[in-house]
Amino acid sequence: MHSDNPRRALPPGIYGITAEKYSRGRTNVEVAAAMIAGGIAVLQYREKRPAKSHAAMLDECRQIRELTREAGIPFIVNDHVDLALLVDADGVHVGQDDLPVAEVRRLLGPDRIIGLSTHNPSQAAAAVEAGADYIGVGPIFATATKEDVCAPVGLTYLDHIVRSCPLPFVAIGGIKEHNLAEVAAHGARTVCLVTAIVEADDIAATIRGLRAILEQAGHPVNSH
Repeated sequence: MHSDNPRRALPPGIYGITAEKYSRGRTNVEVAAAMIAGGIAVLQYREKRPAKSHAAMLDECRQIRELTREAGIPFIVNDHVDLALLVDADGVHVGQDDLPVAEVRRLLGPDRIIGLSTHNPSQAAAAVEAGADYIGVGPIFATATKEDVCAPVGLTYLDHIVRSCPLPFVAIGGIKEHNLAEVAAHGARTVCLVTAIVEADDIAATIRGLRAILEQAGHPVNSH
């Protein structure tokens, strides 16, 4: 991670991901605006075809890109390098079965963020070698938001990353309000919660509460 380039920083706090399937009728743009109002640290747009057309995803990304730019929040697009380039997103997040990090870097150039989901120490080591800027660590607990995800890795893998991995990371997978403090106590400074946020009655208030939990655990959080 190049600390001299603000576009490639992973700030501490709550990492938000859109998930319209769970947002109770609210659009991704509406959810993103509420996340920003609550003080989200990073915002990732995640949608999969055929649930939404490429054109519809591009339109949403353009709107969310403007919201995040105004708020000064890093905007990451999941998987779709083309959408990220078209809207001048700050970066792309890919999974183990998506385009390799080296190929994504060829497309994005040197200055944008590349995040890579990892589920075990060997994948984390490979992410370092490949030049990822940060990694996703999880799923910490069981999660229903990704049907093809591996079994929960628990806090043991998180402990390994805290001790051994030089890259910034975001803890993800099955994290809720009731176990966030435990995850933070194991060293996670950037934490992703999906359904706990997008299903909430008041998304902004929920994020403020989650940020308070991180602060109580002794972790600073970015405030926008």
